[in-house]
Amino acid sequence: MSPRGVAIEGLRERLFAAAERVLARDGAAALTSRAVTEEAECAKGVLHTHFAGLDEFVAELVLHRFAAAAALSEDLPSLAGAGSVEDNLGQVAAAVLSLDPGLVGLVVTRPLAAQRVRDAWQAGAPGFTAIQEAVSGYLRAEQEMGRVARPLDVEAVALALVGTLHHLLMTGTADSGPGSRGQVERLIRTLVLTV
Repeated sequence: MSPRGVAIEGLRERLFAAAERVLARDGAAALTSRAVTEEAECAKGVLHTHFAGLDEFVAELVLHRFAAAAALSEDLPSLAGAGSVEDNLGQVAAAVLSLDPGLVGLVVTRPLAAQRVRDAWQAGAPGFTAIQEAVSGYLRAEQEMGRVARPLDVEAVALALVGTLHHLLMTGTADSGPGSRGQVERLIRTLVLTV
């Protein structure tokens, strides 16, 4: 939640959803406070009433999306023994890759937003580190069940997977989603030595 707080809890998600529609339809260059509020069918100043500005809004949107992906990854260890290892890891990867590359690029080009995201992650907000820890914990649980080979360095696999997701987000475009998912699926099959 922003330091100013959002009076109506549903408003935050409504603004985030509107921003994602603007990004998907018109690209990162079209993401303005006005475009978001018009898309959300809100008063023009509502975004600035609840966020310090567009930089804070963009940072909060990125943090919100990463928190959702991290929450999904937290459930990974409980999935040990169910489904396939590749599918379980693939679902988490897909959640991370569902973040619009245009939004990621926008954060990178807005120094205040980028700093806010970095500060939040350093303070413990869920991000790549939380996802990496969940993946390594999941793979350890699968090793104990005999579904992943013991020699597998689960820490290295988790780092490789999360590093690849980071790379694909930073270099991706709006239309690179299916190709990126295919690359990640191949990586997971290569890294995870199932028995």
